Amino acid sequence: MSGVVAAFAALVSVAVLGYVIGVIGLLRASDELVLSRLAFYVATPALMFATVSRADLGALLSPVLLTEIIAVACTQLVFVLVAKLIWRRTTGQATIGALASSYVNAGNLGVPISLYVLGDAALVAPILLFQLLVLTPVSFLILDRGTRSRRAALLLPFRNPLTVASLLGLALALSGVTLPVTVMRPIDLLGGAAVPVALLAYGLSLYGSRRAPVAPEEDGVAKDIALAVTLKAIAQPALAYATARFALGLEGTHLLAATLFAALPTAQNIYVYAVTYDTARRLARGAVLLTTGLSIPIMTAIGAALG
Repeated sequence: MSGVVAAFAALVSVAVLGYVIGVIGLLRASDELVLSRLAFYVATPALMFATVSRADLGALLSPVLLTEIIAVACTQLVFVLVAKLIWRRTTGQATIGALASSYVNAGNLGVPISLYVLGDAALVAPILLFQLLVLTPVSFLILDRGTRSRRAALLLPFRNPLTVASLLGLALALSGVTLPVTVMRPIDLLGGAAVPVALLAYGLSLYGSRRAPVAPEEDGVAKDIALAVTLKAIAQPALAYATARFALGLEGTHLLAATLFAALPTAQNIYVYAVTYDTARRLARGAVLLTTGLSIPIMTAIGAALG
């Protein structure tokens, strides 16, 4: 248990440093975008490619993914039923709300936790690929409703550098080919920057969100946010734990991984989707901010209890 708590302490320390950097003005809150882009487009893809290409394929097909799929399906179903049948929300609002209550930040936070807490960055790869290859295109097909061709919606996730890097690494692992050290060394060097840069950006984003002006709420949107945050921060990790522990009989690292990954906060790209489709913006923003703030104490408690 002490090792898990120590790993979380290291991650939290770097994130706090990012927040302090914002407070003292060394970097501006807007610089979070630069750090996030560096992590998203360069460092994290390098880390995922290097990790997946060397991974044990059995680890990539672990039962952890099944627990996440079940937890995601349950939380999304609850949100959609309440939003559509009780609150009479539009299809777009219900879709964004379902994503806000289930779509985890597997890149910027999932990778650091998988690497430093669980000891294997490959553990989060199946969840990352599931979200990008299944949840994202299905959601786009629902949100588009004729504004974009189905082919374009299905191909859009393949423009994501994390998807491409992970799939290339998977292809290399399946082929059994080992790249020369001279090729992998710069990739490993870039990948080493992924975790600290992502955590600094995360801390800086928390400072920026604290200073952001609060817009007037849409009619009834506060209860949508409350439901999405409750499902994401509490129900999803509880469902993942119950499925892993009692249905699949998982223990040790797999049980911890399933619960921790489900406790990750709502991914920031859900807000990007809301802006792109001009629907449920405040719901997406509120869910991202609140689950992000709640995630560290919740995941630390999970790590202490199950580590």
